[in-house]
Amino acid sequence: MAEKIAKIGVKREPGYLYFLRESEVWKTPMKRAGGPSAAGKAEKVAAGNFKREEGYLYFLDANGDVARAKRAIGGKKKTAKKAAPKKAAKKVPKKAPKKVAKK
Repeated sequence: MAEKIAKIGVKREPGYLYFLRESEVWKTPMKRAGGPSAAGKAEKVAAGNFKREEGYLYFLDANGDVARAKRAIGGKKKTAKKAAPKKAAKKVPKKAPKKVAKK
């Protein structure tokens, strides 16, 4: 469950990616396939007045406010499945070559 940290109320524009850098909200144009790079065109949208804490994931929620959620550290342990034992291949007896009668 996420909790709101700062009420900023950012109005999102289509075609932009919004992200947090420290406590500030930034936006940058999304890269389109075959289009020019959007590198270096980020602009500051709003300043937040909060301090980040270790162990939380910070993001911009649906209302344009800054929220945080507890970070899942470690995740679920994966158990290794044992391979099924291989079945022995059936041995097919070789057929003796046919003898050809000489004329």
